[in-house]
Amino acid sequence: MFRFPKTVIGAVLVTLCGAAFAQGATGYPGLGRNATPKEVAAWDIDVRPDFKGLPPGSGTVAKGQDIWEAKCAQCHGFFGESGEVFSPLIGGVTQDDIKTGHVANLRATTFPGRTTFMKVATLSTVWDFINRAMPWNAPKSLSADDVYAVTAFMLNLSGIVADDFTLSDKNIRDVQNRMPNRNGMTTEHSLWPGKEFHGVAKPDTHNVACMKDCAPEPKVASILPDFARNAHGNLAEQNRLVGAQHGVDTTRPERKVGAPIEVVAPVPAATPKADADTKQPTALMQKYICTTCHAVDRKIVGPAFMDVAKKYPGQVDYITKKIQSGGSGIWGPIPMPAQKLSEAEARTIATWIAGGAGK
Repeated sequence: MFRFPKTVIGAVLVTLCGAAFAQGATGYPGLGRNATPKEVAAWDIDVRPDFKGLPPGSGTVAKGQDIWEAKCAQCHGFFGESGEVFSPLIGGVTQDDIKTGHVANLRATTFPGRTTFMKVATLSTVWDFINRAMPWNAPKSLSADDVYAVTAFMLNLSGIVADDFTLSDKNIRDVQNRMPNRNGMTTEHSLWPGKEFHGVAKPDTHNVACMKDCAPEPKVASILPDFARNAHGNLAEQNRLVGAQHGVDTTRPERKVGAPIEVVAPVPAATPKADADTKQPTALMQKYICTTCHAVDRKIVGPAFMDVAKKYPGQVDYITKKIQSGGSGIWGPIPMPAQKLSEAEARTIATWIAGGAGK
């Protein structure tokens, strides 16, 4: 028995596992069912670095710009450089980087930060993420041609393709050879399973532990002078809501070095009163995900509803048009896209806001 070829044993195991899964799906009435081929296909959308799984299609830079300004700019800025909501996507890449496949600014200590196109090595990663997760409020709503177009626009912003370029499944491999950090990825570490790339498994670090002549553990601390504290408003309300970096609450006194950290629960945003006049606009705002970017009494990405109410009291027509058409520049650089709701629905929300936003 133990002299059986490994391939035979492997085939037997696969057969047994398949039988077990089939029995599990059909052997218990009322508990689950087998996925249909259509359901499996809907989930099987990943695109590998060798572009296996990439659907046919194409998209121009110009079309990508139109889609970007309508659906992407509100979070990433018109040129992909905004860091107000998420980390910047575009910037820090040069023509020399495109030639060498290594981004020089990744080693520059003076460069202010790292953008997505500085770090990403495979274009399939960009295409795949846009396809499965963008736009954030309607993932998987873009067609394959739309994804090609948006990817082409990002490539153009990074100087990788020309203004009149059309990205497609036929030429995406050629564009991969121009990715600025295509040579910046390595598989020479133990985190990569198997030995198919190198033949020999290598450790993910080459450091040698040294446990002698150790320096005292440094203590890192910082302080903000009292005269500067809160000089420009509460920093905790000005930083991005995502990521590792959050602004300190500058409305509170500076915590002394060594003092215990006091955990302060965040103050919940006010919610509309549950009366008859509020119920319908609240339901509409939840339906169209308005409250993801707006709160009743505080700014999130967009202004607080109460602030809009104070600025435009009673102006139902104006607020209705702004909800439908979107815009930018009045409350900050992050644009609000046009909203896909009827005029009657927009007017219901606008009437509530113009009336004081439930105040």
